[in-house]
Amino acid sequence: MSSPPGRRARLASPGTSRPTTEAREELRRRLRDLIEGNRVMIFSKSYCPHSTRVKELFSSLGVVYNILELDQVDDGASVQEVLTEISNQKTVPNIFVNKVHVGGCDRTFQAHQNGLLQKLLQDDSAHDYDLIIIGGGSGGLSCAKEAANLGKKVMVLDFVVPSPQGTSWVKHNWQAMTEAIQNHIGSLNWGYRVTLREKGVTYVNSFGEFVDLHKIKATNKKGQETFYTASKFVIATGERPRYLGIQGDKEYCITSDDLFSLPYCPGRTLVIGASYVGLECAGFLAGLGLDVTVMVRSVLLRGFDQEMAEKVGSYLEQQGVKFQRKFTPILVQQLEKGLPGKLKVVAKSTEGPETVEGIYNTVLLAIGRDSCTRKIGLEKIGVKINEKNGKIPVNDVEQTNVPHVYAIGDILDGKPELTPVAIQAGKLLARRLFGVSLEKCDYINIPTTVFTPLEYGCCGLSEEKAIEMYTKENLEVYHTLFWPLEWTVAGRDNNTCYAKIICNKFDNERVVGFHLLGPNAGEITQGFAAAMKCGLTKQLLDDTIGIHPTCGEVFTTLEITKSSGLDITQKGC
Repeated sequence: MSSPPGRRARLASPGTSRPTTEAREELRRRLRDLIEGNRVMIFSKSYCPHSTRVKELFSSLGVVYNILELDQVDDGASVQEVLTEISNQKTVPNIFVNKVHVGGCDRTFQAHQNGLLQKLLQDDSAHDYDLIIIGGGSGGLSCAKEAANLGKKVMVLDFVVPSPQGTSWVKHNWQAMTEAIQNHIGSLNWGYRVTLREKGVTYVNSFGEFVDLHKIKATNKKGQETFYTASKFVIATGERPRYLGIQGDKEYCITSDDLFSLPYCPGRTLVIGASYVGLECAGFLAGLGLDVTVMVRSVLLRGFDQEMAEKVGSYLEQQGVKFQRKFTPILVQQLEKGLPGKLKVVAKSTEGPETVEGIYNTVLLAIGRDSCTRKIGLEKIGVKINEKNGKIPVNDVEQTNVPHVYAIGDILDGKPELTPVAIQAGKLLARRLFGVSLEKCDYINIPTTVFTPLEYGCCGLSEEKAIEMYTKENLEVYHTLFWPLEWTVAGRDNNTCYAKIICNKFDNERVVGFHLLGPNAGEITQGFAAAMKCGLTKQLLDDTIGIHPTCGEVFTTLEITKSSGLDITQKGC
């Protein structure tokens, strides 16, 4: 051993007063240098018994470690504050091994007992890659490209298991529209591969499965196996459409993944499920003039504001979409083969013994998606999942319970399942993993839009969630129906489009929920989402001059509260 365990690290400090922003950034950089420049870095306090136990552990292992005693450096409080920002841990000892944050005393001893610490102590150069990403969706590709930009050696393992209908996203021909859609998807995929190649990312079309803490098995479609190792891993496997588990579902039903790959127009269609995917597909097919029915087990747009959800449903009904409420399918039977053929669907009531039957050409399942986490060997390395839904719990830096394994995207437990969220999270994760930034993904006030025939845009809390968090008495809801200019000449109903904001009365009427049903709701919501990140209040909206004639200006003139009970219908022109 070149030197005994327990070398003292030196850290110049900006002084005893609270550091300036510039000094704080310099302090952060120096802490990062200590973490990245030492095989084992222990931030400690000389009198702390837990710190002493950890030092004794590494000494017993014969491992050289570096110590920074926070009680023996100038401005140790500021050092600990910045260290908290880096590690998301407030206490000492705070241990990093080969740049991976292990945690405190208990987690270090636990890692030692289960063999993880010994694995982490292996030199990084022993691994084939700095980072392997399992999954080639939006989040995984974003993370890979950013890590490659930072000069890291990166591999992406991406393999999509075809659906039961055999769809592998190859080119089909459903009139000019489906051909154009497939061409667009093909060009996107080609562009992604070219970008990865240009950035030096190794892209492998194989199925990834953990076989050891730092080792993964990649199996291609021919069954050939190759093994790779990495210092860190990101799981970004996403989700695939869920099936009902009834007779005939996988044999005869399609999902949204299959819809635009059909070699024929779907004809009379039953959409099962009223998620945003289900309602968007129903609206699209109805817009083509098809006969469309939506079968709903419980509520429309679960998780969204239910007042807005019902208004979305009402407009779809006006456009000819039929709804079967409180029914769930129990059998799908093929009556005739063909392109399309004929299917009989038997469904039962969720509230009694009643059953109904219907004849359709196509049955589209939109009942949610299942996380692709159960067959990738997570149990072999001890990564915990939520057994109920297969999703992975992580901390606020997307770290799983195994320190060198992270997860992003739709597979995160309790996080929004949205492509832009995965892209942002992947980019920021790569920056944090390789020491260039501390910024975390902000999962609060994420804007989204349901692209039904009349768009529904929202940001922040639903009214139900706001009441649950703040209680009804602490909220003020401002709302109105409105008449878009483009609807006037066409003579469309002047009491269909709707806007509301939910404000926290005791936080300067800060807007905690934004909801809009109307033309171009997505475009409008995008701008207001930025305002909400800046702390938008009702007064700021009142002080903003509207652009006339736009739909967005309605938020600058909101006057009527729900609590007043006043009429919000529009009269005259």
